[in-house]
Amino acid sequence: MSKLMTTLVVVGLLAFTAAGCMPNPEPAEMAGPLQEEKPTEEASHNEGEENGEAPHTDEEGDGPMTMALTSPAFNHEEAIPKKFSCDGEDISPELDWFGTPEGTISLALIMDDPDAPGGIWVHWVLYNLPMDLSGLREGMTGVGLDGTNSWNRTGYGGPCPPTGTHRYFFKLYALGKNLDLESGADAGTVLEAMEGHILGQAELMGTYSR
Repeated sequence: MSKLMTTLVVVGLLAFTAAGCMPNPEPAEMAGPLQEEKPTEEASHNEGEENGEAPHTDEEGDGPMTMALTSPAFNHEEAIPKKFSCDGEDISPELDWFGTPEGTISLALIMDDPDAPGGIWVHWVLYNLPMDLSGLREGMTGVGLDGTNSWNRTGYGGPCPPTGTHRYFFKLYALGKNLDLESGADAGTVLEAMEGHILGQAELMGTYSR
């Protein structure tokens, strides 16, 4: 082949390439449009959260609300005011509770002192309290049935330790039935009647010193 012919072939190939025969794109160029769409999806997700649309969560793992027993008169594990003791007015403190389980029919309340010299001393027994009751006002009586305390009398008896600091536990029970008991039952009888019917329990502890 002559030099002229060779030159013409080379020139023709160069012209054909310049006319638009481009090489295949690199993988990075092909991925470019897909990478641009990803931030758009994330932005849409974030906008949903900012508008108050919380992401989906599995609520089946959430446990039931725990029963709680509190008093505006004193905090858990803190001193019970003198007003509610035998050194004061000897009236019951205000109590509040929440979180009673579904199926609760009645409530029972027992207050005792495990630090008494002769063993547990029961200060207060109440049972067959209405299930829709959310607390007891200060000095409140006439609600539910009164049981017998360790003084062999019904109603509330405040902290009255012989000496030192004692703990006083207020125990609230949510029951699946009304107890088949007359007024005046002692704590042991009430606890026995509750067996197998307790749906929930809450506790508040206060101290008192003399």
